[in-house]
Amino acid sequence: MPHSRWVPLRFRLPRALPPLLAMTLTVAGGCREDTEPTAPDPGPALATTPVQGLSFRQVSAAAGHTCGVTTGNRAYCWGLNYRGELGNGTTTDHLRPVLVTGGLRFSQVSVGLDHSCGLTVDSLAYCWGGNSFGGLGDGTTTDHLKPLPVAGGLRFRQVSAGTFHTCGITTANEVFCWGTSTGAGRFDELGANQRAFPFQLGAGLHFRDVSAGFSTVLGQFTCAITLDNVPYCWGENDFAQLGLGSNGGLFPRPVPVTGGHRFRQVSGGATRTCALNINRLAFCWGANWYGGVGDGTIIQRTAPVRVARGLAFLDLADGGEYHACGIALDARAYCWGLNGNGQLGDGTATNRLKPVAVAGGLQFRQLSTGSGYTCGVTTDHVAYCWGRGGGQLGNGTTAGSLKPVPVAAP
Repeated sequence: MPHSRWVPLRFRLPRALPPLLAMTLTVAGGCREDTEPTAPDPGPALATTPVQGLSFRQVSAAAGHTCGVTTGNRAYCWGLNYRGELGNGTTTDHLRPVLVTGGLRFSQVSVGLDHSCGLTVDSLAYCWGGNSFGGLGDGTTTDHLKPLPVAGGLRFRQVSAGTFHTCGITTANEVFCWGTSTGAGRFDELGANQRAFPFQLGAGLHFRDVSAGFSTVLGQFTCAITLDNVPYCWGENDFAQLGLGSNGGLFPRPVPVTGGHRFRQVSGGATRTCALNINRLAFCWGANWYGGVGDGTIIQRTAPVRVARGLAFLDLADGGEYHACGIALDARAYCWGLNGNGQLGDGTATNRLKPVAVAGGLQFRQLSTGSGYTCGVTTDHVAYCWGRGGGQLGNGTTAGSLKPVPVAAP
């Protein structure tokens, strides 16, 4: 892990138990075998009336800050701003959304530990915030408080920010990454432990989806899905998060996930990966201390296993440290895994080994899971967040919430 300036104490709260303790101790109510039916009742509608604020199309959650893109293609961010990750030209924290400066129009945004990246409507990548390992892709390791273009002039159709690195899929369906792609102090396939410029991974392969694994404390990795739906992963595999049938080792080049699965979407967390297959069934693999694999156990899985309850999903949440979420076919949100901060949104702080419905009966179009919290956009374009407080929920306070609360107006 890099020097302490990278991760101030406020980013460290709360953290999962150390791996060796995780199998024997419980956290915030502990893991238990759930007894809800296959399609749990989502509960009564939330009494909270959303404030008349911004209309969002997409949000991205990470550790201490969150960003989103409005239906008018403007990017807003909120939460901690230690390294300029809110992109408004300051290092002042904000409890409500603030406009990312520069007048850019975005189609997508993705946030990492203390940096943020976005795609403009004309497919150019911009990044801002912390840059100690080159994760902004501008060829330097200098922090930037405002968006600046990623070097190279590549056109992208997707971008994904990880802990200290960022990856994107170009309009030619090739994956490029920048920053520390396989873990600080280790070496990538080009023979360097960090790259401040975009470099290609998986030459000869063509991809439809990429997810730069996010963790505040553990190893880094990336997974991607090819156009013919084959999953590949690379990076650190200490917890079997690459899905290779074993744990351990460093894989600097993309390697296929074991099992011959055909996936359409992938989402990398701290030590666990989830993916949606072509039949919209969810599979996960990797560390499973708190039920983040969602198969009803806390057993590590070195290869993909199907998430329990047989739900079909429209979409999986991107990111997520020790929990995962998805949007079912009826647009209801379901989550599973660590829940000590209420990040599963079911009104409790009880860990869940299988998917449980998010309270309130809201219908979602998109979700994003971070470290101890979750955010999403409903079908009527209202942004909600729930879980750990500190400003990243965007509700105008530092309070956390066990159920979805609307993001406040600026």
